[in-house]
Amino acid sequence: MKNIVKGLTLALALVLVFTSCAKQPTQLMDQAKAAIQSVIDAKGGVYAKDELNKLQGDLQAALDAVNAQAKKFFKKYGPAKEMLTKVIADADSVKALIPGRIAEAKAAAETALNEAKTAVEEAKALLEKAPKGKGTKADIEAMKADLGGIETALADVNSALAAEDYFGAKDKAVVIKEKAAGITEQINAAIAKVKGR
Repeated sequence: MKNIVKGLTLALALVLVFTSCAKQPTQLMDQAKAAIQSVIDAKGGVYAKDELNKLQGDLQAALDAVNAQAKKFFKKYGPAKEMLTKVIADADSVKALIPGRIAEAKAAAETALNEAKTAVEEAKALLEKAPKGKGTKADIEAMKADLGGIETALADVNSALAAEDYFGAKDKAVVIKEKAAGITEQINAAIAKVKGR
């Protein structure tokens, strides 16, 4: 009888050891969620979109692994803990990439803005040289109006830069440059037409 009691006590002790050691890694789960939130707060949704999506997928997989173990009698959270630890490390790596990407985007936006300004200035200077005659007066006035609109759009680019919307600023600057180049082409065509007479 003593052996049976000892055996039951030992078995009960082992069950308690296995079940008590296997507690959900809630602190690690919270750390992983906080790490991903820090990536979002650092503008990861803009400058590390793909990496952020992968992190969120990895976190969900880790949480699913935790939930799957929670339903079992003998819980093994080791693999889920490893997954969560990896999510935290990966989030830190992604967060470290973002400042460099922001700097690149800012530099590209500023370069595009400078190119747009140069194109506008070239178009304005060329417009001053455009032949002013009966057949070109209306065209020149239209081009002046277009250039005025383009110069107003340059202010939008500066506003986007100030708001740290570097991708938006670059896109707007590229459009402005293309429009200014189009006006320059029109002016050159008018000059060539007058010279050809």
